[in-house]
Amino acid sequence: MPVEEFVAGWISGALGLVLGYPFDTVKLLGFFKGMSFPIASIAVVNSVLFGIYSNTLLALTATSHQERRAQPPSYAHIFMAGCTGGFLQAYFLAPFDLIKVRLQNQTEARAKPGSPPPRYRGPVHCAASIFQEEGPRGLFRGAWALTLRDTPTMGIYFVTYECLCHQSTPEGQNPSSATVLVAGGFAGITSWVTATPLDVIKSRMQMAGLNQRAHRGVLDCIVSSARQEGLGVFFRGLTINSARAFPVNAVTFLSYEYLLHLWQ
Repeated sequence: MPVEEFVAGWISGALGLVLGYPFDTVKLLGFFKGMSFPIASIAVVNSVLFGIYSNTLLALTATSHQERRAQPPSYAHIFMAGCTGGFLQAYFLAPFDLIKVRLQNQTEARAKPGSPPPRYRGPVHCAASIFQEEGPRGLFRGAWALTLRDTPTMGIYFVTYECLCHQSTPEGQNPSSATVLVAGGFAGITSWVTATPLDVIKSRMQMAGLNQRAHRGVLDCIVSSARQEGLGVFFRGLTINSARAFPVNAVTFLSYEYLLHLWQ
């Protein structure tokens, strides 16, 4: 199994996070506060996503990354490979994402005058507290919503990217840096338009244990959220997610393509 895609995914994920972290924490006390943990976790997750995607596509088409410009894979194969990467990514991402959401929410609360001291002292303490108070399954709270979010979304993500690159690049040639930036950016926006409803549900299920409110499952969370706040709740955060998605994914794809071209 080629490992270059995993390494390139690791590095590109970290670079994308550095650029997008201020957007992701726009309500927090400091733009780059607590960034070491997300860099470590997202780099691993991005490595899994791009590595699995590329190797699944290799298994489906028997063409390497460089050969795909001369022999473009079908969009069905791209979608299947993206869905596979998204499914496995969700498995690795679930505990990291839960810890990130819990820490971000407590930091937002600390910004209010007279707020109590933080519940979690850091990522390790947060993970240990969840394990002790909510059990091993607590670390995977919201995992089903995350899997439902990422599996089709990552298929759409890679199809959008490859489609835009193909339409803007002469046959058999590699896409230009400008094409990669634009295609990656729009792929990010498209994926978040698809992902935001389940991202809202995922975050609510992740915070349920902390708020002593247990949902019976994804469907129960969807129904209760819609009943209490209307359908508009499922698109909460779409604007900031889209604003963050374009530069983050533009840089992620550009660095990923550059590294693979450099090594191959």
